[in-house]
Amino acid sequence: MGENTKTIATNKNAFHEYFVIESIEAGIELTGTEIKSIRQGGVNLKDSWCSVDNGQMLIKQMHISPYEHGNIFNKDPLRVRRLLLHKKEIMRLFGLVKQQGLALVPLSLYFKGSLVKVQLGLCKGKKLYDKRAVAAEKAANRDIARALKEQNR
Repeated sequence: MGENTKTIATNKNAFHEYFVIESIEAGIELTGTEIKSIRQGGVNLKDSWCSVDNGQMLIKQMHISPYEHGNIFNKDPLRVRRLLLHKKEIMRLFGLVKQQGLALVPLSLYFKGSLVKVQLGLCKGKKLYDKRAVAAEKAANRDIARALKEQNR
């Protein structure tokens, strides 16, 4: 991401569960009350995922809380939302997901100017031993940093 961006939500669980191979920026089709709710921080990406249906990229299980002041215009919080990508990009990602068994997972949601964008990750699932190795590496780096800090005192 670059200048003029403001992160709304990140999917920390995705970095724990998957190796991110590639990330892609996509637009998202939202309604007015959903935008207002997002501006208030009422969005959760934890269990969300993406799929390709009929040549369109869709994001599923992304929870956007209903806007408090929006009466009849509020939509279902878990409704399927369309992602805006070029057809070539959708077909390329669809091929990678089908052939290599990768997953498309939303990593973050952010404002780019006045537009809401989604950062998608082309991900490969981690095994339990991978998660343990990452945790051990983080702990070792933390211990090294702590030791260096003590040494510099």
